[in-house]
Amino acid sequence: MPEPTPPDGSILTQIKKLLGLEEDYEVYDVDLTIHINSIFATLFQLGIGPTTAFQITDKNNLWSEFIGEKTYIAMVKSYMYLKVRKIFDKGTTSFAIQADDEEIKEFEFRLSLYCPPATYPSEGS
Repeated sequence: MPEPTPPDGSILTQIKKLLGLEEDYEVYDVDLTIHINSIFATLFQLGIGPTTAFQITDKNNLWSEFIGEKTYIAMVKSYMYLKVRKIFDKGTTSFAIQADDEEIKEFEFRLSLYCPPATYPSEGS
């Protein structure tokens, strides 16, 4: 039996686990990495996470690289799972999609309470 993934484990591995995929099943790793990075871009635009854009390259990227000392935004893990599942798993019922959408909106609202909106350099900078 494989060891449980630590809470500060691999972003990709934990999302795969939540999706019901084994860590060593790498067929969807590229797809999942693209989706995860798109969601990190959304989080950056919402002002959540590091002050610079963040992305993963493989299973070696850890949640601590994104969350850092901001343990109060750990709910981003659940948010990430819901968003990735919505993109990746199209076989969900309309009721489940609506429930996920409501949960995603609540996570976005609660996370935004902790973080100021992102600021971008002006064109002249």
